[in-house]
Amino acid sequence: MTQASSPQAPRRVALFPGSFDPFTIGHDSLVRRGLPMFDHIVIGVGLNESKRSLLPPAQRVQVIANLYADEPRVSVVGYDGLTVDFAHSIGARFILRGLRSVKDFEYERDIAAMNHHLGDIETILLFTEPQYAAISSSVVRELIAFGKDVSEFLPHK
Repeated sequence: MTQASSPQAPRRVALFPGSFDPFTIGHDSLVRRGLPMFDHIVIGVGLNESKRSLLPPAQRVQVIANLYADEPRVSVVGYDGLTVDFAHSIGARFILRGLRSVKDFEYERDIAAMNHHLGDIETILLFTEPQYAAISSSVVRELIAFGKDVSEFLPHK
């Protein structure tokens, strides 16, 4: 008597892309809220030549990887190039993004439409929790430039 094996469901892999300079508590919230929806989340630290960086990409990857060292369903990888191409290279069918405002929505809607057109990638948008809506990497970088303590805006292990 042979037992039929049940087909294994495809893994739901999401890419959470960004420059993450620095990775904030808002970013961390999105990853943790996304985990119940996906089997695996890849945090893709993108190289963005148009942004002035606080930390080099390799160091950002290491800082974020340390934060999720005890979470096997999260990995952190640096990448360069189109996000949709990187998503395909890691087997992601979804892109996870956060929305803080209407301004974010319009930008994310346009990018999501293009990613879907170019690579049949679905974008999942999560609203930022209200307490994190004013936190962005660029605001945190500016506070750092003025010598302010930003530890309350950064996740801690």
